[in-house]
Amino acid sequence: MKSIEAEGKTTKEAIHIALQKLDVTRDKVTVKILTEGHHGLFGMTGPKQAKVKVTLKEDAYHAHKI
Repeated sequence: MKSIEAEGKTTKEAIHIALQKLDVTRDKVTVKILTEGHHGLFGMTGPKQAKVKVTLKEDAYHAHKI
């Protein structure tokens, strides 16, 4: 299976970036959220990017490979 990890300000943005990189639609992948994006606590720490792992589903992998 082909998998990639992507980051964004939000999980939605990270998923969107991964889908663009794989050139597929959301229904062709499974998504695992690795980290949620969030703002720093009281401005003490910087914002943290959301990170997701997106994996092509079995049937999409074979169709995408052809």
